[in-house]
Amino acid sequence: MSIPDLQLAPEQSDPFGADTAADGGGLSAPEAAARLLRDGANVLPSRRPAPLWRRVVSQLRDPLVLVLLAAAAFTLFTADFTDASVILFVIVVNTTVGVVQEVKAERAITALSALTAPDARVVRDGAEQQVPAADLVVGDLLVLAEGDIVPADAHVTESVALLVDESALTGESVPVDKMDGNDATDTGDALSAGTVVVRGRGRGVITATGAASAMGRIAAMMVTSAGLTPLQRRLAGVGRMLALFAVGLCAVVLALGLWRGQPVQLMIVIAITLVVAAVPESLPAVVTLSLALGARRMTARHAVIRRLPAVETLGSVTVLATDKTGTLTEGTMVVRELWTIQGDAGVDGSGYAPHGELRRAGEVVTGPDAPDLVELLRAAALCNDGSLRAPDGDSPDWSPVGDPTEVALITAAAKAGIDRRALDLELPRVSEQPFDSIRKRMSTAHRLPSGRILTVCKGAPEAVLQAAVLSDPDELIARAATRADELAALGFRVLAVAQVDRATAPDNDAAEQGLRLLGLVAILDPPRASAAGTIAACREAGITPVLITGDHPATAAAIAGDLGIIAAGDDVTDCRITDPGARAGQGSRVFARATPEQKVAIIDALRAAGHVVAMTGDGVNDGPALHRADIGVAMGKRGTEVARQAADLVLADDELATVVAAAEEGRRVYANIRRFLLYALSGGAAEIAVMLAGPFAGLPLPLLPAQILWINLITHGLPGLALGSEPVDPDAMRRPPRPPSETVLGAGLWKRIIRVGAVIAAVTIGVGVWAHATDRPWQTLTFLALGATQLAVALGSRARPGTRANPMLLAAVGVAFILQLAGLYLPFLQDLLGTEPPALADLLIVGAVSSLGYAAIRLDRLIHPAKRPAGRS
Repeated sequence: MSIPDLQLAPEQSDPFGADTAADGGGLSAPEAAARLLRDGANVLPSRRPAPLWRRVVSQLRDPLVLVLLAAAAFTLFTADFTDASVILFVIVVNTTVGVVQEVKAERAITALSALTAPDARVVRDGAEQQVPAADLVVGDLLVLAEGDIVPADAHVTESVALLVDESALTGESVPVDKMDGNDATDTGDALSAGTVVVRGRGRGVITATGAASAMGRIAAMMVTSAGLTPLQRRLAGVGRMLALFAVGLCAVVLALGLWRGQPVQLMIVIAITLVVAAVPESLPAVVTLSLALGARRMTARHAVIRRLPAVETLGSVTVLATDKTGTLTEGTMVVRELWTIQGDAGVDGSGYAPHGELRRAGEVVTGPDAPDLVELLRAAALCNDGSLRAPDGDSPDWSPVGDPTEVALITAAAKAGIDRRALDLELPRVSEQPFDSIRKRMSTAHRLPSGRILTVCKGAPEAVLQAAVLSDPDELIARAATRADELAALGFRVLAVAQVDRATAPDNDAAEQGLRLLGLVAILDPPRASAAGTIAACREAGITPVLITGDHPATAAAIAGDLGIIAAGDDVTDCRITDPGARAGQGSRVFARATPEQKVAIIDALRAAGHVVAMTGDGVNDGPALHRADIGVAMGKRGTEVARQAADLVLADDELATVVAAAEEGRRVYANIRRFLLYALSGGAAEIAVMLAGPFAGLPLPLLPAQILWINLITHGLPGLALGSEPVDPDAMRRPPRPPSETVLGAGLWKRIIRVGAVIAAVTIGVGVWAHATDRPWQTLTFLALGATQLAVALGSRARPGTRANPMLLAAVGVAFILQLAGLYLPFLQDLLGTEPPALADLLIVGAVSSLGYAAIRLDRLIHPAKRPAGRS
């Protein structure tokens, strides 16, 4: 697959061997997979924007909205146009906010996915030609060079030092050497669509394209529709419960009224009114507003919410399953440890930037202090085909051109003060033996200023540390091999480096004999700086981190141990030899060598065990698992198109710590929804109790239907919406997530609703009985007491009382109280509501008594405080 030719920047040079950056050479495997999947091989169905009507219908299918639609139809049927208008207005606002957020999220994803369509080079009719990747067919002879994206699955027929980055498909950080093979079933000569050639060239016969390719098979695992989120499941249950309760209530009130001899028409209107009171019609708007505000806050923190419910879902998460490469790690190769006969040394710095220091025994060392380290790194930079790409307008960071492992060696050499360009000029290369998977080493020969020949060899320890290659004593070779094993067990990729100075250049057979060992170089893909803190924050919040990677078990164990996912010595599940689904059900927390199918099996097993699972990833191989998880979280910069389209949340800055912030935001949203339910349902329950118990207390008809609707409008409207903006509880992330099986009214919320509702009802009936007994306008004062007490409950429901947090709630309660008073003193509202103006003294008395609502909700929080995990203060 062709990528624009290398362009030399005028008069630009750097000491690390990269005159310029190649547009294709710097392309990462995830970027390549994203480009291919978007426009090349047609493995995914086209994602056209959904029509407006379909988006609207999707919003209207919410169970609570369906209840409101039924209530609106009922009120229209009985010509109660005022209440019908209020309900329809709430439905319109809720639907509009949801549709607008979906469109904004889709546009943001489209911006992240703006990649160009790739081409491919093939040999047809004996001539090489360039064709669109989508036009490839099985049997085409594919031509590949450094920097090309592999456009289809293929069998290698010709290979010259061909090295391929397969991290997007396998999760393996280290590129894989590809040799021409005799059997198309050999895995060592198989090329997969979406991978990137990082070194060498080759040809291959295409064996599968499109949906039949490796990425196509992964895409086929993502055709199932996503299930309901935990919030949607909980609210659906609330909707069903409220619907049944409303129907039953309607029948009870109607029967009692007729039994007392009330007019049929009046009782029908009252029954419908109480049905509306029982259903908090503002709940969908409150939920949508809370989610939209959460989405906006997350967008400001570089996270794009693709579906509104995803904001809350992270608050429900009990397991965070994460990929390794590019998610927990930086996705770069960095030299961290050096070993020579003089001992160990460390290398500072991050990424490919040539800035850092060498340390031995904790002290910084330079070239004159450590000639053995300089000699080791000089040899590693000579026996090397990689180069560093300096920052430019296209990329603000140093980036690799070629094999990332070799570029890591160049970076380490630069930290020791070695000028790669000057080194190449001083010791020009005269011959080489490229790396291959059989020899597992590479050798280069360089002419010294004296005319002698310096032969340098680097490779896998088992290929270099042997008597046939080295002239060193057996004791030294054994000592080096032991240290290499120790470093490998820590998750490092270890290379051995040796050299020899000869008078003349030997033939190829003798070039890799009689060498002198210089030392070992240990390389790894380092953890992100924020990863350990993120994992610790997850544990603090009661979320179990799980690592699922396609990488080697030793590497997975080392990263997981460093980050605190597992303790030293804990088992790592090797998915090649163990059923990962069964191990997931048994509590295993690290899975290595996992295929895309096995990642899905692990997610399914965790969900079957009752967990709410979030999955983070960036590769094509993560797509199916992201799709299957309760919430998928993809990386926006490094992530592939498959990962982004499968995810519910896209991290535009690739920062894993944002996931924890999103979990906190999700808990805030859910807490505010429960806060509103406590406020609204306790008020609704009080209204019902007043209407049912009032006649037995001597109040024939405590409230008129219009009065109930007015109270419902002013209390559930602005104050209810403002409650959805309450700040997060400071202890939210120091408590475990709620149990997945817990309903939205669980954890004692329904008991709190009954207690608070009973106080509101008692205050209201008490005021009514007192006013009736003292010959005051008892129905008007009952109306005032019910509304004012509910507003007092709203003030007492604040997450941080006594602070200036969420001033919108204070303003909303103030406006609602003014509207309540307007219903008493404005003539046209007096006629509508059937009220009369009370005396100022009566107004003050009722206002003072209504403050018991504030006291009730605050005392109830002492009776039923938020639970904390055991052992936490």
